[in-house]
Amino acid sequence: MNEKDKLLTIGQFASLHGINKKTLMWYDEIGLFKPAAVNPINGYRCYNYHQSAVLETILLLRELDVSIGEIQGFMKKRSAESLKNLLEEKLQALDLQIMHLKAVRNTLYSRCQDMVTLLTMDLSQIAVIDKQEQYLVTVDIDRDVTFEKEVELITAETARYHLGRLHDASYGSMIPVASLHNGDFDDYTKLFIEIPFLEKKKGLHMQPGGKYLRAFHKGGWNQMPQRYREILDYAHGHGLALSGYSYEKGINETVAEETKDYIVQIEIPILA
Repeated sequence: MNEKDKLLTIGQFASLHGINKKTLMWYDEIGLFKPAAVNPINGYRCYNYHQSAVLETILLLRELDVSIGEIQGFMKKRSAESLKNLLEEKLQALDLQIMHLKAVRNTLYSRCQDMVTLLTMDLSQIAVIDKQEQYLVTVDIDRDVTFEKEVELITAETARYHLGRLHDASYGSMIPVASLHNGDFDDYTKLFIEIPFLEKKKGLHMQPGGKYLRAFHKGGWNQMPQRYREILDYAHGHGLALSGYSYEKGINETVAEETKDYIVQIEIPILA
């Protein structure tokens, strides 16, 4: 007799596949996976090595959150085509889950860095920093767009890019540098969504890499114009030409209890 034809006890077969023997008993009871033989005297279930591939397929599908009903349907009409279709469907779902987990990790890292900044920052400082090029999802707004409409626009974009939760990304607003020079400090024209691992794609806004002026503002929005005047004065005093947009992003929403404690990070590209 071939060694692989020998019967294994339910305990041995369960150990071979790293599962509990109660799982095999349940699979037998629901007709999903039957033993190779049942001892007519004591009713003990026995399995052989050749059944391993089928069981491993079932275990893989269960690990991919395929329902018992779906697996039962597959087992009744088992074929390379049906398994390929089932696995492709689950691969797509798994890719989305991986993308979500990567986004969550990136968001956690970003929030952690924000907390480090909060603990070490000098709010009065205006500094020159380096930034990498990145792509942002943006929606157009103007003074007539209500807050409710802004929420609707952002919600639509988060759904379009398969963001499971709002915390999977960072959000902010943009104001043209030309408007700042004109003293129009309320001329917000875009909202942006900073999605981790977003690749270059038609229709996205490219935030250029290079030198930026970075400053912070703490307090109410009515005091923001004064902070922008200080930034413009700093740029003029240091011979720096600003371009494009100013990118504003709140960095302490999770720990600020009052508007007066709210801190906005301001980053503006410096023209090379």
